[in-house]
Amino acid sequence: MASTTEFGKTIEKKLIDLERPQNWLIEQVRAQTGLYFDSSYLYKIKTGKLATPKIVRAIREILGLEEA
Repeated sequence: MASTTEFGKTIEKKLIDLERPQNWLIEQVRAQTGLYFDSSYLYKIKTGKLATPKIVRAIREILGLEEA
């Protein structure tokens, strides 16, 4: 099992703070980007296996996170 990156941990913490499930974030990213995005893709983002700029930017905007 791959370890979660700092960005992945930040995503998880922010979802807890917002009291929103992971599926909410997935739906928001899909709506904002028009790209395919699912829980497997989110897992790959959180573990650092993928870092698609448009997806990462959308996650940051949706969760109100600063640019790295």
